[in-house]
Amino acid sequence: MESFGRMFLTLGIVFVIVGIVFTLGSKFGLGKLPGDIFIQKGNFTFFFPIASSIIISIILTLLLNVIKR
Repeated sequence: MESFGRMFLTLGIVFVIVGIVFTLGSKFGLGKLPGDIFIQKGNFTFFFPIASSIIISIILTLLLNVIKR
């Protein structure tokens, strides 16, 4: 039961970190990078943040490796 609690604590910490990255990321241009796809035609809007997703993935990988050790 103790490992179950630790898993939820770790998951909660990860969600907090992801929330902070998203909140602060918009202030630093995350979501408006050159590799992000944004198409707007009439009523249709398509947004796929490829470059932003890669940067968030790298940041989270580094953070999780630090937490894991």
